[in-house]
Amino acid sequence: MNKTYLLLGSNLGNPKEKLATAQQFIQKKIGPIVCQSAIYQTAAWGNTQQPDFLNQVIIVNNKLDPQETMQTILGIEESMGRVRTEKNAARLIDIDILFYGKMIIDEKTLTIPHPFIAQRRFVLVPLDELSPLFIHPVLNKNIHELLLDCPDKLDVKKI
Repeated sequence: MNKTYLLLGSNLGNPKEKLATAQQFIQKKIGPIVCQSAIYQTAAWGNTQQPDFLNQVIIVNNKLDPQETMQTILGIEESMGRVRTEKNAARLIDIDILFYGKMIIDEKTLTIPHPFIAQRRFVLVPLDELSPLFIHPVLNKNIHELLLDCPDKLDVKKI
């Protein structure tokens, strides 16, 4: 089993319900959730003309390899009604792989760790709640240090 950090996000329909449904799919198809952050509300990042997002980080004991994990996540998103339109668009569900253990992958279709972790408060705040001392394997800083240095100033509110 590999410890995998996933970010869940939603800002359409009933976002809280979408996060819970995504967790159920993840437990069935990827592995058991061993830890989860609180749910946080954040203004939309990038494309601000849309509803606020609810975001949450979960840690999964993953039974799949990274590529299988990515394909499974895309299948979960599709089965939950996600349609990919434009970048940073509103969405029913978004599931991102943040970390897959300490693995570093840089391929055309998969980059782990997620390349924008250090620039997004809505990712770092729930990560800091769960694993403040986890060392980013590329940046060689812990999550709490990344949060303190984060250039994003959007308000991230625990709900």
